[in-house]
Amino acid sequence: MALDLHQKNGNAGQASDLQIKLNAEFANLTQEQRIKRLYDYFDVSEVLLTSSFGGSSALILDLFSKVNKAQKIHFIDTGYHFDETLAYKDQLSAALGMEVISVHPQPEAHEVTRKEQWWIDRANECCGFNKVDPLDAILPNYKVWVSGVMAYQTPQRAHFKIFEESNHLFKFHPIIDMDEAEGNRLIEELQLPQHPLTFQGYGSIGCKYCTFQGKGREGRWTGSDKTECGLHTVSSILTVKEN
Repeated sequence: MALDLHQKNGNAGQASDLQIKLNAEFANLTQEQRIKRLYDYFDVSEVLLTSSFGGSSALILDLFSKVNKAQKIHFIDTGYHFDETLAYKDQLSAALGMEVISVHPQPEAHEVTRKEQWWIDRANECCGFNKVDPLDAILPNYKVWVSGVMAYQTPQRAHFKIFEESNHLFKFHPIIDMDEAEGNRLIEELQLPQHPLTFQGYGSIGCKYCTFQGKGREGRWTGSDKTECGLHTVSSILTVKEN
């Protein structure tokens, strides 16, 4: 089913007719059914699936591997990931039989953040150069961006719908309503490979300089009021460049 993403699109903060339709249609589907239904509306080449290969990443990637192994996974390689994360990326993608494409920051900008250690007191800008900018560079090539965020993880994510929309791009959150207990149960039940740092007390796993042991996301950017890298904030979604 071809979609005209330019038809009756809402302004920033205003839902379009299509977004309302999709959210209503997908609301009562299971998470796996939502992913299957996605391909009734979008070709695999129009879908951008990203993963951080963190502690809960196996949940959404397992679902996609069951529905469409042709869907490639994009991994934003900031240059600051734990060695364990890079090894887990290879392990999990091999187990699921899915291809991973690594996306890198602009080398000169990354080198500045490394030399000046921006993660210490310029964390927002560090995330901007090494995470947000590389994603923004490829987003215009797609019609829908898929993320495995879940509502319980942060107050920001608690407000996300299954589909968000801006500038002719949909953001699709098929497991947004999965709670922590269900996720943990599925990981055990399906015997999914787990990130090795989860066994060392890391509740959330990002870049090595800004990630510490702690429950949930309390170990991320410890000692600051920062809770998001910027990829999943409303402002970043709303400033995606148009095709």
